[in-house]
Amino acid sequence: MGLMRSYWLCAVALSLTSCTGHALRRVTLKKMPSIRENMREMGIALDQVFPVLTYKTTDDPTNGTAPTPLTNYLDTQYFGEISIGSPAQMFNVVFDTGSANLWVPSQSCSPFSTACFTHNRYDGSKSRTHIDNGTGFSIQYASGTVRGFLSEDVVVIGGIPVVQVFAEATSLSAMPFIFAKFDGVLGMGYPNVAIDGITPVFDRIMSQHVLKEEVFSVYYSRDPKHSPGGELVLGGTDPDYYTGTFNYVNTEEMGKWEVTIKGVSVGDQIMFCVQGCTAVIDTGSSYITGPASSVSALMRTIGAQLDESGYKVNCELVNTLPTVTFHLGGQEYELSHEDYILWVSMAEIHT
Repeated sequence: MGLMRSYWLCAVALSLTSCTGHALRRVTLKKMPSIRENMREMGIALDQVFPVLTYKTTDDPTNGTAPTPLTNYLDTQYFGEISIGSPAQMFNVVFDTGSANLWVPSQSCSPFSTACFTHNRYDGSKSRTHIDNGTGFSIQYASGTVRGFLSEDVVVIGGIPVVQVFAEATSLSAMPFIFAKFDGVLGMGYPNVAIDGITPVFDRIMSQHVLKEEVFSVYYSRDPKHSPGGELVLGGTDPDYYTGTFNYVNTEEMGKWEVTIKGVSVGDQIMFCVQGCTAVIDTGSSYITGPASSVSALMRTIGAQLDESGYKVNCELVNTLPTVTFHLGGQEYELSHEDYILWVSMAEIHT
């Protein structure tokens, strides 16, 4: 069956404590406002910049396909630091299970790529371990395009060095990357989804047999004022970040972080995924997303109203909102109003 991977999003832990653990390698994650939040605070309407990502509503509650972009990084909030080269050049990257390639901005950025110049850039001429490759690279996201060329150098993540082929981005779409707090993306996906057949960073690490377990786990703090904002743990899990025992769910397709949900319910009523549906476990996004038709039905049940910036509820009614339950792997995972409501001040949503 090949190498086994495991992924846990330990959302039950509400505070960070001192961490100990034999053979675990760690990357501290920072929590910053997402691109969507930055644009909202600047008074930029999302639907004017990305029409395809505009919130839509519909009366059709079926499980049919809907235009819901999965990889757009507009809602990414957590990123950590890696180094590339000798001596080390530092970059803040998103650790993304939705992709499998590593890319960072290049010193060779096009002068027309404004977004590139607002971030840390890799300079191969300053690294004694740099190896030229030169093969062209391009990746298309729902909210923008990244283009450049491939290079090879030493990448260090959690104190583990690997020789890695990665992309130097010479062209980044101004929208949305000019608003991004992260420099690039480090894909934690499987090799079969990697562009150009490049072996992903985590697979390189596993091939060195330096981890106690061939496992990585992710902890996100839900407290926006707490530092650090989370942690990526390589080689196992940290019991400081969760309670109880793990429940395991099989992935639906080899090489993809996809699982089957048996339904999403409010009270005794299953709102969508009545016959089951596939969901993607995506660390590149901080929110739960779904087909527009299904989400609109759920929002009506909750009593949320839609406007140009999303669904909203009266803050005075939050404590009366129902529990939303996800049926997954024979278990029921309940989200209370404290779990699914995002508090936003009126000053942040002016237009």
